[in-house]
Amino acid sequence: MESQSPSLDGAPADSRPVFDIDNCLYPRSAKVHDLMAQLIDKYFATHLGLEEEEAIRLHKEYYTTYGLAIEGLVRHHQIDPLDYNAKVDDALPLQDIIKPNPQLRRLLEDIDRSKVKLWLLTNAYVTHGRRVVKLLGVEDLFEGLTYCDYSRMPLVCKPQKAMFVKAMEDAGVQRPEDCYFVDDSHINCVGAAELGWTAAHLVEEGLPEPKTKASQYQIRHLEELRVTYPQFFKYNA
Repeated sequence: MESQSPSLDGAPADSRPVFDIDNCLYPRSAKVHDLMAQLIDKYFATHLGLEEEEAIRLHKEYYTTYGLAIEGLVRHHQIDPLDYNAKVDDALPLQDIIKPNPQLRRLLEDIDRSKVKLWLLTNAYVTHGRRVVKLLGVEDLFEGLTYCDYSRMPLVCKPQKAMFVKAMEDAGVQRPEDCYFVDDSHINCVGAAELGWTAAHLVEEGLPEPKTKASQYQIRHLEELRVTYPQFFKYNA
């Protein structure tokens, strides 16, 4: 017999559960990130004329500094972001890696979407974000997607405050406290929490816990959202 979870009365109707996509809606063990890193390293080496070791080093430096390798490439080397997207994200063989996930779909379906709307927030370009959620079989459960628009300069991406503000504007949310976020990135959760979002940092089983917590919550699996954000769920099994 199913027990009722706390009602949604405590959460305003315009609250938004906001989900990151990569290494969040699918596990890190899918190794999409590893394949992407290889393509990024290749892009650095080819387009900047770097040796492999230097390409890897610079890629890591830009990712650490800006939260997105392409931000450093645009800022310092004036590369074409859409060309980068075509040769990196859109070149990934995702159809061979990401499959429909019934457990993820059940989790999202158990959120009372008649009262709150689900939103996506990614640093990838729109083509990649849409492709991933379609392959996972959950694209119909989200109301919308905020993405890093590679066609507009300067680039706006997590963890920049402007990216979280953009997501609120896209999703029609007025107050930061109405956003409930989950992301596998420590720095992104820090940025969200600093703006006033409630954030759950996803640290998968097997990964070391950070020395300093990124935000209000830290979880090992998306299923823990049933306990972390119980007000959004129709019931707890």
